[in-house]
Amino acid sequence: MPAATTRGQVLTLESALMADESTPTSLWVERTGTRRYTGKSSRGAEVLIGSESVDGVFTPGELLKIALAACSGMSSDLPLSRRLGDGYDATIEVSGAADRDNERYPELHEILKIDLSALDPEAQQRLLTVVERAIDKVCTVGRTLAAGTKVTLDIDVDA
Repeated sequence: MPAATTRGQVLTLESALMADESTPTSLWVERTGTRRYTGKSSRGAEVLIGSESVDGVFTPGELLKIALAACSGMSSDLPLSRRLGDGYDATIEVSGAADRDNERYPELHEILKIDLSALDPEAQQRLLTVVERAIDKVCTVGRTLAAGTKVTLDIDVDA
């Protein structure tokens, strides 16, 4: 496994908060071909990463968007399950076009799709307020993106 960099430590911190704070998760990617990588964790998870021209992989930008949607979902899970029960269904769509001149996503947009028809309008609004507050308070990915996190890179060269 490569030496941890600040970028890896940021991701490790996110994983540690979501898993067990006493055992940080190490994250890294390994090159598996031309513009193809496999992302790995010390907990045994893997994700295939590559360019848009490669089938069956996520691009790094798609993973960023998925991380945001997953974080919003996980942050809203407790208030939604308390009110709707553990079996509720939810989908969070996320989109945002890349600004290729600046190589960044200037805006990301999420849509939480959930059936609240069993609740009266006042109960729906109360629940949505709680959900929005929960996401704003505990979605580490969204808070990190909004804050504009500093990212550093160290290069470890074999001599």
